[in-house]
Amino acid sequence: MTEDEVLAEFRAADALLSGHFLLSSGRHSAHYLQCARVLMDADRASRLAVALAQKLSRDLRASIDLVVSPAMGGVIIGHEMGRALGKPAIFVERPTGTFELRRGFAIEAGAKVLLVEDVVTTGLSSREAIKTINEAGGEVIAACSLVDRSGGGVDLGVPFTGLIALNFPTYAPDEVPVELAATPAIKPGSRAKP
Repeated sequence: MTEDEVLAEFRAADALLSGHFLLSSGRHSAHYLQCARVLMDADRASRLAVALAQKLSRDLRASIDLVVSPAMGGVIIGHEMGRALGKPAIFVERPTGTFELRRGFAIEAGAKVLLVEDVVTTGLSSREAIKTINEAGGEVIAACSLVDRSGGGVDLGVPFTGLIALNFPTYAPDEVPVELAATPAIKPGSRAKP
């Protein structure tokens, strides 16, 4: 799948938004990708997962035992990556603020794990999920996401692959341009506060 084809999937789902957004990383942006919208169509989610799986090397795909994703954003794409790779898929979640395994999920000692995210910006959530997986006995051997918003600067401690790299500028709270600051920030996504 080409970059234009991936963007066409986001546009078709009305998932590429413009405005003033406060990202979960705490940074501000004039653009937001609502991955939940692009993934709500099962056929589209499957196409994107297959395209992402194909970006991983054959050797890497063959060595994966388990797909793990962080809830909430990574659950659907993680599930679809499990399907695309023919591997089981589970997720970690934050019921009390830190990632943990729940719902009877367990990771076999030494299991080779692929971490799957919807969007990676700073990599903070990914690093937290990797720590939880490693503490549970797994070995995260690679990570991937639908969208890489890191500008190529994210270091997760393992090889990282994004289906598409989108480098819309993001701003620290004290760097927000005047024209963007003139409109109220919306906090979209799964961790938005009502």
